[in-house]
Amino acid sequence: MELDLDLLDDLINNRIDEIEKSVAGTGYLARTVIGVGTFLLDNEGNVDLLTSKQKVTFERFLKPLLEEK
Repeated sequence: MELDLDLLDDLINNRIDEIEKSVAGTGYLARTVIGVGTFLLDNEGNVDLLTSKQKVTFERFLKPLLEEK
């Protein structure tokens, strides 16, 4: 999967309110989702480097928000 790193950067730096809304009531923390996004940015968007828990976080929260734009 090819990630748009500019879009991901915008999401985790400028659209934190959207992340907070997406995690509300799920038991997840926004900072966890932001951490996964930051990890992806640091590793050129390589989703294969994510642990299984990080992949769940990515699939559940980041991927849908990235696909909206």
